[in-house]
Amino acid sequence: MSRIGKQPIPVPSGVSISIEPGRVTVNGPKGELTERVPRDIKVEQVDGELRVTRPTDRGEHRALHGLTRTLVANMVQGVTDGFEKRLEIQGVGYRAQLRGSDLELALGYSHPVPVKAPDGIEFEVPQPTRIVVKGVSKQRVGEVAAYIRKQRKPEPYKGKGIRYEGEYVARKVGKRA
Repeated sequence: MSRIGKQPIPVPSGVSISIEPGRVTVNGPKGELTERVPRDIKVEQVDGELRVTRPTDRGEHRALHGLTRTLVANMVQGVTDGFEKRLEIQGVGYRAQLRGSDLELALGYSHPVPVKAPDGIEFEVPQPTRIVVKGVSKQRVGEVAAYIRKQRKPEPYKGKGIRYEGEYVARKVGKRA
């Protein structure tokens, strides 16, 4: 018994999809992404839509079904629109600047912190205290943004450090006199 259970994924024009056993490749205007697919889960293209189906309603099949559908949908979105994460830097003297395609951070250490741009990732620095990480793969954009944030996490007393745009940092009260 084959179950659909989830919404089909619309495929925009200009995006080509090749489905092989155990692998889905999505090619679009911004690039190409490939993802492995579990053997039990079937991905098929029907009338300009991608359908992901599972063989049974067992727990592991349902979990893999949702995961696969989300990964394929993110691939389609990535090659058409791309993904971005925005970071903000807070702290006196903390700033970022581009050096070619790489990023250089001044974070209060005795040395600048260089961050190399991996393949498929590009940085923008609209202001010295703002960083935009862009790319076609949602996973890689998130990993690079997390790596940049890790260089100086926001601390709870003064709130200095690198945080995601809109991130709330729980503040603590300092020592009392």
